[in-house]
Amino acid sequence: MDHQIHGTYDSYLVILSYLIAVAASFSALNLAARVSTSKGKHQLLWLIFGATTMGVGIWSMHFVGMLALTLPIKVLYDMEYVILSVVFAIFVSSIALFTVTKSNLNARQLGIAGILMAAGISGMHYVGMAAMIIEITYDPWIVILSVIIAATASAAALWLLFYFRRDQSKYAYVYKLASSLIMGAAIAGMHYTGMVAAHFYVTEMPTTEVETQIESETLAYIIVLATFLLIGITLFGLFINKRLSQKDTVIQENESWYRSLYKNNEYGIISLDTGGCIIKMNPAVTKIGGLLEEEFINQHVSKIRMHIVEEKRDITIDSFAQSFQPIRNNFETTILHPNGNRVELSVLNVPVEIEGEVVGNHIIVKDITEENRAKEKIKYLAYHDELTDLPNRRKFNQVLHQSIEKSSQDSSSFAVIVIDIDRFKMINDSLGHSYGDIFLQGVSNRIVESAEGYHATIARMGGDEFTILCETGADRKEAASLADKIIEALKQPFSLKDSEFYISASIGTAIFPDHGTDGVALLKKADTAMYEVKKQGKNGHLFYTPDFDVQLLKNIEIESDLRKAIERNELVVYYQPQFHAESNRMIGVEALVRWNHPTKGMLSPGVFIPIAEETGMIYEIGTWVLREACRQMKQWHDKGGPLIPVSVNLSSHQFHQRNLVKYIKNILEETKLAPHFLELEITESMMMDPAVSISILHELNKIGTRISLDDFGTGYSSLGYLKKFPIHKLKIDRSFITDLSRNDNDKAIVATIISMAQHLKLDVIAEGIETKDQLDILTENHCKKIQGYYYSRPLSANEVEQVFFVPTRRHLSKEA
Repeated sequence: MDHQIHGTYDSYLVILSYLIAVAASFSALNLAARVSTSKGKHQLLWLIFGATTMGVGIWSMHFVGMLALTLPIKVLYDMEYVILSVVFAIFVSSIALFTVTKSNLNARQLGIAGILMAAGISGMHYVGMAAMIIEITYDPWIVILSVIIAATASAAALWLLFYFRRDQSKYAYVYKLASSLIMGAAIAGMHYTGMVAAHFYVTEMPTTEVETQIESETLAYIIVLATFLLIGITLFGLFINKRLSQKDTVIQENESWYRSLYKNNEYGIISLDTGGCIIKMNPAVTKIGGLLEEEFINQHVSKIRMHIVEEKRDITIDSFAQSFQPIRNNFETTILHPNGNRVELSVLNVPVEIEGEVVGNHIIVKDITEENRAKEKIKYLAYHDELTDLPNRRKFNQVLHQSIEKSSQDSSSFAVIVIDIDRFKMINDSLGHSYGDIFLQGVSNRIVESAEGYHATIARMGGDEFTILCETGADRKEAASLADKIIEALKQPFSLKDSEFYISASIGTAIFPDHGTDGVALLKKADTAMYEVKKQGKNGHLFYTPDFDVQLLKNIEIESDLRKAIERNELVVYYQPQFHAESNRMIGVEALVRWNHPTKGMLSPGVFIPIAEETGMIYEIGTWVLREACRQMKQWHDKGGPLIPVSVNLSSHQFHQRNLVKYIKNILEETKLAPHFLELEITESMMMDPAVSISILHELNKIGTRISLDDFGTGYSSLGYLKKFPIHKLKIDRSFITDLSRNDNDKAIVATIISMAQHLKLDVIAEGIETKDQLDILTENHCKKIQGYYYSRPLSANEVEQVFFVPTRRHLSKEA
């Protein structure tokens, strides 16, 4: 008859079993990190070693837990079942470690692995129990509970293993120890639940002898000793391995930094061994030069030479030869990209030294193609005009200096030609700077075309001033010919803003060495000649002569005196009467400025007006003349007349000033002259931009002033716009009158102008009439209004009053 027996637990062994479970769990957490970070055969070895260590640790906990139970009878153990249970424990551990090597662990995978591990732990436990040579029965519900605990513990253990496998923070050991305590409790809980399910019986029948049996006390101490020894060796191995791993990690981190820098560097890097063999190329080499790594790896660096442009090969090879010396070597070269583009490179050879010995070198290449282009562009812009693309002042002075040195050595000569565009400021002011720039580009193109076939350097010095350095012989033939071609080219009309504009050029030339042996003197004397052209009426060319210096000094003196003339009341207004040819009645006067110079006497406008225009003083002078003419005419009206208008020339500066109408109105209000007694004379050149000009003229008409188009026939405005201009009178220029009695062409032109004016319902007046023949021709063509020396020269205000107005007033008073 079987008798159930009950045992007691040794508390010290129970605690010991828990500690073994904790130690096994802690060992497993550390092993998990090593298994997950290892690769290939190293991972397999760590898996076998780790599974054995962990399995023996877990199994030891179970067996020590069984030994903690003291039964009233002596129990022996079957070694075959003991060994089989160890195999189960190691198998379970291998499942755990293999599971946590995955990069990701989802819930499904965790559940399956937990079930397998629970089955293994349960199998290990109950096979271990079967090793006891005693009759045992089990409570099935408690067994199921133990299996559930095993599954739950296994899932928790696997999750903790997975979560903490690679934790390298300073709190890693604290987290792992806490996890080990939890895992140990779960494993111990499963064991002791399984022990509760077991019921032990003493049978009266003799027990079968087992050949491989061992006493429990001996087995217990052997297991404990072996377990702690194995765990100790494992932990020591992990400690040593961790120290080595830390070094490996530092090396790997440094290598990762290096690889990242090498791989992602924008500069191309070619690594060579001491034999010049290419051992590595980063992707930038392919991006920069189109060289594929697979074509050059393990090839000698000389293979690249075929991609270097021919003219740079020798110097590049010489520079490569120096690359294995323990010094940095920097140079530039150019390669031909497979796509056909030339790629300019900056190359730096950096030797690789280990313990003072050069073991190879890095060739670091940078694409400097765009950088060099930018440098070249900056250099180009430093010596060229951005608008016209011509050499600028700096470049011209450089060429001039070189030409002086060369011509001094070979006794040759050259010309410095200065070109100033007449009427450019008027175009720029009328049309605006954008059209002014377009105009200058057109001028530049014509000058360049004119210089084809000449040995000449053309530069834009600024604004509308161009300078040419031209090789020429002692006879100056080439310089004169080039100047004539330029003048002729610039005479042709320019099409701007749907209109045609005409200009001219004033050109002055100085010859090396006749007129100077340094650049400053040559440019100054060419300028002097150019200004002499302007003084003589523009649109021409002159070579410098010493006489010009005398005139230049006079002009400088005149300019200085002119600035003080208004303050000193030296300017006076003369008036030239205008008559009706049939009635000989005065119909108006034209105001003409004179300068009563304190030492030079009375100066005509031709002496100082060009200087005033160049210096900008013309605006101040024009304003004074306009105010004085209006004041004088109002005074004459107040004295009894006659009630006639006064004509005043507007300069371009005045016409294009802001608030012109307000400016005129202020003068009229100040002098109290009625607006219809003021006639403003403008020239065709002021109306280069018809839209702007028409707007200004309409505003002037609104305040009641009359507009006269002066010097008609000499300008270049389109006649199509004439009918649109609110103009009251045309003035035939004296250039058509001078030879009127002798030149049929002049007669035809004058007749045409008169006829056109009549058809446009405009008044017409002729100036410069000096003979009876000229007068007769004009009257025959129905031009009745006359101005010129035939009737009267310009007179002072007092002379006009005494000669013309006083007699008229007496005559009128007698009639009254």
